[in-house]
Amino acid sequence: MKPSIQQLQAFVAVAQSHSLSQASERLHRSQPAISIALRNLESQVGGLLFSRDARQLVLTPEGRDFLPVALRLLGDWKDALDDLEAMFSKRRGKITVAALPTLAGGLLPSVIADFRHRYPQIKLSLHDVLADEVAALVREERADFGLSVEPQGADDLDFQPIVSDHNVVICPLGHPLLALDKVPWRVLMDHPFIGIHRQSSSRQEIDRVMADIGGSLDLQCEAGQLATVGRMVAAGLGISVLPSLSLRLISTVGLDHRVLVSPSLPRRLGILYRRRAPLSAAASALRDMLQEAAQAEAPSTLKTVPAP
Repeated sequence: MKPSIQQLQAFVAVAQSHSLSQASERLHRSQPAISIALRNLESQVGGLLFSRDARQLVLTPEGRDFLPVALRLLGDWKDALDDLEAMFSKRRGKITVAALPTLAGGLLPSVIADFRHRYPQIKLSLHDVLADEVAALVREERADFGLSVEPQGADDLDFQPIVSDHNVVICPLGHPLLALDKVPWRVLMDHPFIGIHRQSSSRQEIDRVMADIGGSLDLQCEAGQLATVGRMVAAGLGISVLPSLSLRLISTVGLDHRVLVSPSLPRRLGILYRRRAPLSAAASALRDMLQEAAQAEAPSTLKTVPAP
């Protein structure tokens, strides 16, 4: 049996005071309880740690050798508890989040700023990556949680929807499609198109819709960055389709947009977790703030999706 923390505390208190009564006052424990703790400790280590006489308790040579060890063990125990308390009180810790670029640049910045104001000692790391990479980072425990579309066939991940986005067609100012209140997907086939790269979840959805309606886009070129797509459209090289959240990430100078319909396809975005893996106190706080931010923005650009 290993010595308990209470036994170590009793040993150190008596070793430093040479008195059961003083150790009792220091530890707020009765003298018989301290005496029993010392005898149990000596029984476990196999010998006497104190020489007992009528006046005081004096350390034996073995007791003197053990005292610095006991002090170090108690110090390590206190440091460990202090660290744990700091993490639960969010005065220490680290959070890593993986997010789609539309969420990393749209919903997250104001939330992170608020979080940093509340918990300045928590370190934050953000990976803005595509949907497959978000899932991989969460799955491989390189991110505490992710912000993405719902993954398909991911039995090891849980998904909690928090917002619903929708696709919009972006056009240069003066484009004929801007005369419409809403634009049917089929109409896109009649205009030069600027595409986001094919690995993007948004582009994959665009391709699925066009395949479902039996059409194809007049693809002029592809770009890897949303800002590049926006600038090319503003320059009159074509139109494009982007999630409405991504409008925050591009310059809207020279651009306008319309909602796409027929079909109307809201896109659920939410939080990805490892199944049966609880979040830290700090990560839970950030998650809760993201949910609150999504709810606050619901009346304007986002529609909140209730948790299942």
